[in-house]
Amino acid sequence: MKKFLCTFFLCMLTAVTLTASAFAAEDIIKAGLYFGSEALYSANLENYEGSGYFLGWFDEDTREFTRIGALAETAISMTADSTIYRSGKTCSPARSAQTDGVIGGYHVQLREEFPSFDEAAYAAEQLPGAFPAFINNVYRVRMGSFVSREEAEVAAATYSTRSWLDRYGMNRAVSGDVISPSATGVTVTVTGTDQVLFEFDCSGAKSLGIQPNAGAGKAQTWFKGYRWYGAFEYRRSTGGNLNVINVVSLDDYVRGVLPYEMSPVWPLEALKAQAVCARTYALLPSKHYDSYRFDVCNTTDCQVYQGVNLASSVTDQAVQETAGIVARYEGKYAETYYCSANGGASESSENVWSHPVPYLVGKEDPYEKLTSIPDYQYTITYTYSQLTSRLKEKGHAIGQVSSAYVSKTTPTGNVAEITFRDTAGKTVVLTKEACRWTLDTKSMRFMISGGGSGGGGWAVNRSGAVLSSLSDAYTVSGKGLVGIFGGGTAYAITSSGTSVLPPAAGTAGTGNGITITGTGWGHGVGMSQYGAKAMAEQGYTYEDILLFYYTGITLERIVP
Repeated sequence: MKKFLCTFFLCMLTAVTLTASAFAAEDIIKAGLYFGSEALYSANLENYEGSGYFLGWFDEDTREFTRIGALAETAISMTADSTIYRSGKTCSPARSAQTDGVIGGYHVQLREEFPSFDEAAYAAEQLPGAFPAFINNVYRVRMGSFVSREEAEVAAATYSTRSWLDRYGMNRAVSGDVISPSATGVTVTVTGTDQVLFEFDCSGAKSLGIQPNAGAGKAQTWFKGYRWYGAFEYRRSTGGNLNVINVVSLDDYVRGVLPYEMSPVWPLEALKAQAVCARTYALLPSKHYDSYRFDVCNTTDCQVYQGVNLASSVTDQAVQETAGIVARYEGKYAETYYCSANGGASESSENVWSHPVPYLVGKEDPYEKLTSIPDYQYTITYTYSQLTSRLKEKGHAIGQVSSAYVSKTTPTGNVAEITFRDTAGKTVVLTKEACRWTLDTKSMRFMISGGGSGGGGWAVNRSGAVLSSLSDAYTVSGKGLVGIFGGGTAYAITSSGTSVLPPAAGTAGTGNGITITGTGWGHGVGMSQYGAKAMAEQGYTYEDILLFYYTGITLERIVP
């Protein structure tokens, strides 16, 4: 097999020639860290590499950062505009027994408009408890932080008897209006204190951007216990809490994916294959952009992205040596799906999800068995009562289940269909990935025993046909002799060895339930990560790996 594949890869040399793409580079990625139901009331940042922060916003189209001001503090907190109750470094919208500080949501705003952030900041320095603000594209000064409007009105009357000296030496009267908390505003404070540094509110038309000041180096910032490259955006366009988005260069994003999606101690070529997959996946059309205005989330719903805590010299080398390289098919970014282990054969996309993709084609995988894979084989048991409850929980109308069996397999031998029958003879048929989710199996590659054949029992090679009985089946011996199966123990030959076939059963099944035995972990579509590891251990390059798992793709380097 290896000799054949080597010849194949030589023939495909033109497919892996790295040419500069004619497409423009998409160099900035927006990764959603906390959003929707997980959005944060308050979010802390602290410099790890670099010092201080720039304030501004990101253009929706170009993603360029417009700077409006700067802060020298190393630890700041962004909080939804409201009365803030602080307990140490934690902010909340309600008082608790641990509250040790309060930042009122009402302020007195000067009626004067300022030409720049620096002018507003200078004015704020001359006034008690004042700070600069950027409100609907105008630089303002706000004073005080009051828990109620009444307190703010009393303060406004007191302020009106004073004056302040501007940087040109002119006395200015203090005249201001009471401002209530805003559903789209964001308050920036010094973490762990009641000091307000800045407020931002553009009525949802712009979102606050915070860009760490890298100085002469490359900024890294602590957020939620992880270190991150890039900047941050805090979206609060429709009220509620803050959607926190990391705005980062494409390859720095890949640096934060790689050590969480693949072990950082695996072979370099496997890590390089994963880097290309992660980079390409991030550039696919986003399912989150319309709702949240970011490209990818940071969970397994997209791909795991947790900053650079676990990044190593090897993972960074993998990113660097594949810098800008993506997978394409007929000029478009390939959907570079991957799973932990396919169990011995990958699967075509239409057999797991809905539509066929020409480069996501199922094939037998001879590599996984060449490496050690923890928990590769698994067993699950269900009683018929448990199956009945599980099906009903998933919305299926069925009585007491009395049998369950694999009624169809894919050409590569993975499960395509499962039939459940109740005591009244009614059936429920699950297809594609519903089989995995309903039975909570680790993969699509498994067998069911003890559940009755119900007219279906054993899959035949790649045909998708199922034998209800082995009585008429033919066997081929090791010497090439063909004969009718004579009974006894039957074995199936798989990529990982041989497995005992369950005995034939009646339509009602046997015992009180079923036993599921399988191999692999994940949906089985695209690249097997353990398969990539095994290929790298056998001396294959990352190009070899990608061309094996994604049929007919090309590898290209995107350029500015």
